[in-house]
Amino acid sequence: MTTLGLVVLGNSSMYVVSVVLPAVQAEFGVGRADASLPYTLMMVCLGLGGIWTGRMADRHGLMPVLCVGAVAVCGGFVWAGLSGSIWGFGLAHGLMGLIGSSATFAPLMADTALWWNKRRGIAVAICASGNYIAGALWPPIVQHGIELIGWRHTYVLLGIVCGVGMLLLALRMRQRAPMVQMDAASAAMAPAASGAAPSPLPLDRSRPFGLRPLHAQLLLCVAGVACCVAMAMPQVHIVAYCTDLGFGAARGAEMLSLMLACGIVSRLVSGVICDRIGGVRTLLLGSALQGVGLALFLPFDGLVPLYVISAMFGLFQGGIVPAYAIIIREYFAPQEAGARVGAVIMATLIGMALGGWMSGWIFDLTGSYRAAFLNGMAWNLLNLSIVGWLFWRVRQQRAVTARPQHSPG
Repeated sequence: MTTLGLVVLGNSSMYVVSVVLPAVQAEFGVGRADASLPYTLMMVCLGLGGIWTGRMADRHGLMPVLCVGAVAVCGGFVWAGLSGSIWGFGLAHGLMGLIGSSATFAPLMADTALWWNKRRGIAVAICASGNYIAGALWPPIVQHGIELIGWRHTYVLLGIVCGVGMLLLALRMRQRAPMVQMDAASAAMAPAASGAAPSPLPLDRSRPFGLRPLHAQLLLCVAGVACCVAMAMPQVHIVAYCTDLGFGAARGAEMLSLMLACGIVSRLVSGVICDRIGGVRTLLLGSALQGVGLALFLPFDGLVPLYVISAMFGLFQGGIVPAYAIIIREYFAPQEAGARVGAVIMATLIGMALGGWMSGWIFDLTGSYRAAFLNGMAWNLLNLSIVGWLFWRVRQQRAVTARPQHSPG
């Protein structure tokens, strides 16, 4: 529960910036692409910060990193609320991403994975679901605050609440995760799924997917960028999209909250599925369903259909990001889990940042979001292709390993 609370508080900025986007755009008099830049900067910094905070947590433990993160989250919200330009607003979100939110994302996911051997998928999913709980909880609260006291005062108040809450919870994270002990036999075995018995087929963890570790890592990072460019389109722009359609920002905030609430369910269910079928198959399933969800936004733009599609999109894509952490834990050396999870999470966040900005840029060029949805579908297809190829390589490896070996003569 402590980990879950830290993720909910620390990741609040990832979603409230989408809610204030129309108000910030109007106040600073900028275009949709420029108004999306603070989100882009925050997500890029969050990804880069995840590598740094992950290494610091490996070296010094989680508590000091979380305490520094709490101060950064509080200071970032207050700075953004007092900013006089879109650049000051963006830099404040960059600070929150680089030092604040990053402390409560990749490091906590990696730490959770190290505590569990059985049911690792559901454990990581519960931790990661805090990210979507934040998305379900904060947008309607912030939208109400904007209407009641304005976005600036809402940001300052939110910073105090999240910063103090994180600091108090961080004090409970003194104990460090035990190192995962693996003997030579178990290190050579590939688990068919995290909670299942080990597979009888050997896995060379020095050659994940039959590739060099660097090449396998790069492929997972490219896949992470691609899936999250697609994911960012509805998550970042649903409020602005509803405003453009004439439904108002409040309806858009409700759709975002519904989308992310369904994402919580999706992450928990995907965690159970992951324990049964493994990380690669879970990622492949999530990617395919996310593509379907994006396609549904094209023919339907009525109020009720958008609520339904938002819920479906949340249900389809919620398990994608946690699956990367499970894949790292299944196919790479466990001693490298923290750094490798941080790198892949960084890639997914860069994808979210790129997708948020790119969708606004395409909107400014075309005057509608239709081309932006098509762009998201193209990136999703890239992700699906990479993950499908990795899945094919796993099957080929196991087929070769299972083939009987005949000695000459």
